[in-house]
Amino acid sequence: MVILSVDYGDMRTGIAVCDRLEMLASPAGMIKGNYAPKVIEEILLYCEKYKAERIVVGLPKNMDGSEGERAEKCRAFAEALEKASGIQTVLFDERLTTVSAHRILSENNVSSKKRKQVVDSLSAVMILEGYLKSKNQ
Repeated sequence: MVILSVDYGDMRTGIAVCDRLEMLASPAGMIKGNYAPKVIEEILLYCEKYKAERIVVGLPKNMDGSEGERAEKCRAFAEALEKASGIQTVLFDERLTTVSAHRILSENNVSSKKRKQVVDSLSAVMILEGYLKSKNQ
C-alpha cells in the first residue's frame, strides 16, 4: 500500500511516501505556508501523484505523552485532510522526529541553509518509518 506521510508545521509541511511494499520511506517534498486549506490542496496533489492509499499525519505529543495545542491543530488538520481527500488518515506519534532530523543533518555537515530545505521532509520520512515499523510488529 502506498502511504503518504505528513509532518504538518507552522511554516513548512514535510511530505514523504513509501513504496507499495511498505519497505522504503522516501522524502517527497516540502510545502511552504501555514494556511491549512492551501496546504491540504497541495497535499492532494502529492496524493494524486503517488496514488496514496493512506495518509499518516505526525501527532506532536509532549514527552510525558500528553497533548497540547499543537497536537489539537494536527488532529483538526488530519480530520480536514481526510474529508478533503477521501483517503484514510491516521495520526502517529512524532515525538522528537524534528530534533532527530536536525541532529542527523548536523552530523552529516549539511549547511543550515540546506537544512531548512530538507528537515521537514526528513521528519516526514521518520514519521513514516515509525508508522511502518509499528504496523509490522
